[in-house]
Amino acid sequence: MAEPKTSLGDIDHAKYVDDAQPHHAEDTDNLTSLGYKQQLQRNRSTLTLLFQSLAVAAIPYGFGSTLINAVYGGGQLAMFIGWIAVCLLDECVAISLAELAAKYPTSAGPYYWSFQIAGPQYRTLLSFITGWTWLIGNWTITLSVNFGFASLLAATVNLYQVDYEWQPWKLVLLCWALCLVTFFIVAFANRLLPLVDTFCAVFTAVTIVVVCVWLSVAAKQGRHSPSDTLIHFDPSLSGWGDFSFFIGILPPTYTFAALGMITSMAEECGDATVRLPRALSLAMPVGCIAGLFFVIPLCATLPDLASILNAPLGQAIPYVFLQVVGSPSGALVLTILILIITMFCSISITVAASRTTWAFARDNAIPLAHVWSRVNAQYGTPVWALVLTTVIQMLLSLIYLGSSSAFNAFVSVGVVALAVSYGIPIALSVWSGRSGVSTAPWTLGSKVGWTANLVAIAWILFELVLFSMPPAIPVTPSTANYAIVVFVGFMTISAAWYWAHAQHVYKGPPASDGLHAADRMDE
Repeated sequence: MAEPKTSLGDIDHAKYVDDAQPHHAEDTDNLTSLGYKQQLQRNRSTLTLLFQSLAVAAIPYGFGSTLINAVYGGGQLAMFIGWIAVCLLDECVAISLAELAAKYPTSAGPYYWSFQIAGPQYRTLLSFITGWTWLIGNWTITLSVNFGFASLLAATVNLYQVDYEWQPWKLVLLCWALCLVTFFIVAFANRLLPLVDTFCAVFTAVTIVVVCVWLSVAAKQGRHSPSDTLIHFDPSLSGWGDFSFFIGILPPTYTFAALGMITSMAEECGDATVRLPRALSLAMPVGCIAGLFFVIPLCATLPDLASILNAPLGQAIPYVFLQVVGSPSGALVLTILILIITMFCSISITVAASRTTWAFARDNAIPLAHVWSRVNAQYGTPVWALVLTTVIQMLLSLIYLGSSSAFNAFVSVGVVALAVSYGIPIALSVWSGRSGVSTAPWTLGSKVGWTANLVAIAWILFELVLFSMPPAIPVTPSTANYAIVVFVGFMTISAAWYWAHAQHVYKGPPASDGLHAADRMDE
């Protein structure tokens, strides 16, 4: 194996790079050509990135924690057909992102791509907008996992303590506890994280099999006919009529919304120009097939839809387990399996979010950027970016003290912000005639590429509408959707920061000529 080149700009990296991990000079050269020096350990492969993608999706948690929306959406038709449809649509998004990641394999991700593709007159502003949207999406989708864990845990307690009341402050403290536990694991166990992702993928597969068999065998509420299992549809629960079907596809959409976040791991993957896009393109087919073994048994044994709407804290999956298995202890075992998956998901998604925070700070785009862009030499981790990511989540969770629908807001803002940050560079690539990605080391070719890009853009636009709607009408405090309020609030803050200060210091990420932003500022 060729030894990596070490220049003066790479001295810091040389202090803590793990020599036991594969590290190719070509990766460092590629990163240098994009304007950055190597600072993180390249300890990821195609498989570990694929496993991280599946850990971030956390299918039993992602689908189960938002199952109440599928119930509002009419039940089985939205769950089964919706799962397949969303997987096909999200694959178009995934492979569109994969092409861009292959062309520009950097942790800066979407905002770097926007800068490279957009015209000189608008590229700095567009990259700033994309970057802040990308950052907001990372923070809020990660919070949705941690807050969802707290809600799911609380709903699990109610399996045994039906009358126990969960005051908002208790859920907030549970969320904080998970944030802190995740922080210490991510901060100080970086070398073990690929193993964590691998174990999570295996554990998720085992859990799906256990749930599939247990629900299918128990079926205390009876088994539906094949037609009702796959296409039963009750449009009366949400108030939206036949449009309820689209409300019902929110669970699979949420499950795979954060798939693109692994692009922030580009600087920790060997041979990133091929391995990263390969992992992105494989995650959806693997996740789709695995998810069917979870979704179909649920569809076949689902209890009365109207009764599920009364599930504690809006967490339907523990209630469904209880009704289908027939005993609190059995439901507890199945729910604990999902809680363990959620813990792994929290770790994996926090890793990706912290890398995004670090990358954006590295380009001087957020306040106190010089603090958040530091990399801890001992652990090879951007610890201060992780601190910021954790603190932001803990502060945002306080919203729940004033609004019981905060979880839905976190979910919706996360999906909307991530979708927008995906859509901007994809749309810019289409506008440029795909001139950049056509020469990427991993590309779909002209016909497939154009089709995937256009479908991805259309799907992203529809997601923006879908996740801005309340799941049921008339709107109640528990079904209100405050996503737009939170999203606009974030964007207003970022705009104020840009006009007050950032426009004077943010020159965009480095150009693909090896120049750093600081170098361009001096020109």
